Amino acid sequence: MHTLDDLLASGVAGRTVLVRADLNVPLDGDVITDDGRIRASLPTLRALLAGGAKVVVTAHLGRPKGAPDPKYSLAPAATRLGELLETSVPLADDFVGPSAKATVAALSDGQLAVLENVRFDARETSKDAAERGALADDLVAVVGADAAFVSDGFGVVHRKQASVYDVAQRLPHYAGYLVSNETAVLKKLTVDPERPYAVILGGSKVSDKLGVITHLLPEVDKLLIGGGMAYTFLAAQGYGVGKSLLQEDQIETCKGLLAGSGDKIVLPTDVVVADAFSADAAIKTVGVDGIEDDWMGLDIGPTSAANFAEVVSGAATVFWNGPMGVFELAPFAAGTKAVAEAIAASPSFSVVGGGDSAAAVRTLGVDEAGFTHISTGGGASLEYLEGKELPGIAVLED
Repeated sequence: MHTLDDLLASGVAGRTVLVRADLNVPLDGDVITDDGRIRASLPTLRALLAGGAKVVVTAHLGRPKGAPDPKYSLAPAATRLGELLETSVPLADDFVGPSAKATVAALSDGQLAVLENVRFDARETSKDAAERGALADDLVAVVGADAAFVSDGFGVVHRKQASVYDVAQRLPHYAGYLVSNETAVLKKLTVDPERPYAVILGGSKVSDKLGVITHLLPEVDKLLIGGGMAYTFLAAQGYGVGKSLLQEDQIETCKGLLAGSGDKIVLPTDVVVADAFSADAAIKTVGVDGIEDDWMGLDIGPTSAANFAEVVSGAATVFWNGPMGVFELAPFAAGTKAVAEAIAASPSFSVVGGGDSAAAVRTLGVDEAGFTHISTGGGASLEYLEGKELPGIAVLED
């Protein structure tokens, strides 16, 4: 795989470089609530600008339905990128149309522009290779056939999409610093990790994490399970879970996992329950055998948090993906914060698997410096750890 350093060594002054970045930041209206992904793109962009390249950034935001939608405009991300780079960052009004062509044509050496949301074009996410290829051809026409392509949006490398996969087949292609770093870190989790190796999984559904659970169980020393998915495991143990999130079709699967690897799987022993999904609900902490029919579990309890923290403190390698509860609501954030702080305080090689876990670290005020690595791609990191081929990585390999 050729890297950004290879491209820089060949010289980029005056050359147009197309960068697939990840600017998919959370918004409250038009206000960015977490600019972590934009910050993660800076090393690659700064290196190219310093080398005198004409940098064209392509990215997506949200899930527009294949047509322009103002609420999914990249305008807030482009503005924030300009603030961080301390330069003016023009945003084209379209992706491969007249505005994109004029914006790119106006670039001088060492300048950067952003194209509007690639997902405003339905061909970006098409399952039809010819449709995606046509969009990739249009994009190459915008930047020029002599341009280079740098893949630096790790959060989308598990998708076979036009701006991730097909354009890399049409231009000389390189892995940006973010993609190179992410894959190197995740490789350390899969190739002879230092032990004890603990994995902490949370989130809503067992089905979403089943692939990584089954793939990692033979490899890890402990698998800690919290979040909504824990209640399906508790149901598999015979506990009543009231109105807690439950995937009944996964109960038998969970029984099989517990029967085969029960010595590795660590489940909550107490939970914080509420009589409604609300920050204003009545709440109490109960043992997992005490969830009443009309109550729902929304966080792991303090004893469980302490148990999880003890496992983490003794681990040499830790991977965490998924919150322990509904951390967005203050009464149900303690479990996630306790686990995050335990990981941050440990001397382990620690990786936060992006998505809600990364958001929780920042939202709950946990010191990011305590983690070895915070991934920008939750889905991509999980699929990597499942052993799946990531199309956006495979296409970079020559």
